[in-house]
Amino acid sequence: MAEAGIGGGERAGGATATAIVTGAADGIGRALADELARRRVRVVAADVDGEGAERVAGEIRRRGGEAEAARLDVTDAVAFGALVDDVARRWGGLDYLFNNAGIALLGEAGEMDLAAWKRVLAVNLRGAVHGLQAAYPLMVRQGRGHLCNVACVAGLLPVPLATAYSASKHALVGLSTSLRAEAADLGVRVSVVCPGAVATHLFDHVDTIGVDRRILRAFLPRRMLSPERCARAILRGIERDRAIIPVTAHARLSWWLYRLAPLPYLRLSQLSLRIVRRWFGRPAAP
Repeated sequence: MAEAGIGGGERAGGATATAIVTGAADGIGRALADELARRRVRVVAADVDGEGAERVAGEIRRRGGEAEAARLDVTDAVAFGALVDDVARRWGGLDYLFNNAGIALLGEAGEMDLAAWKRVLAVNLRGAVHGLQAAYPLMVRQGRGHLCNVACVAGLLPVPLATAYSASKHALVGLSTSLRAEAADLGVRVSVVCPGAVATHLFDHVDTIGVDRRILRAFLPRRMLSPERCARAILRGIERDRAIIPVTAHARLSWWLYRLAPLPYLRLSQLSLRIVRRWFGRPAAP
């Protein structure tokens, strides 16, 4: 099946392609909504920040694109299903779902309570499951559609001090690649995106437990990819029907090195963690 909409904004027969983007008020989600609209795809910008989503949709409309906003908490399965059903009913189907909404949590796993684990998994994993549960059966009935889950390079590699976050993203990678195999003969495509360091505000709002985010910032690259370039790379990957889309050069290199030499990579991760612990003044193991 030819990919509908990314290049020319049309389905077979000339109808306008439609996309829902979650977490669209800022960062990668906002850039995806903008880039899709530039390619003449009709966009629903969905976010728990309803006012932010409306600002994004309004900017797209002022540039001549088609967009509307929806306040959506992805942890609410009923609300997610209602949004997908409404979009499909009014616009004759759904061509793309970008499960982009996510939160980050950094800290020692041994110091996290159960509520912290539940919060990360509720948004990053269950939120995506809610979207898939709503959109995938619809796309199967249509015989077309593309589901895109935005994970992280932390879903491909060991990332100390991000165990809960990494667990949610590893699960999202496994979900996506497994569903891709199921969906292939049904006309539905599935991709998972694993960006590296992208210049979004995610790190500014990250929850931390027992660590100083100012010190952690020293481990981020000085130059990070812009959300706009990230969005274009994601859409190129979708056009090529990639199963896994690692966006930055650092993400691609790290994933390659981990697959080539997993034990040395793990030891390097452990060494990095020891350095961080010393900065935090944490005692080393006897």
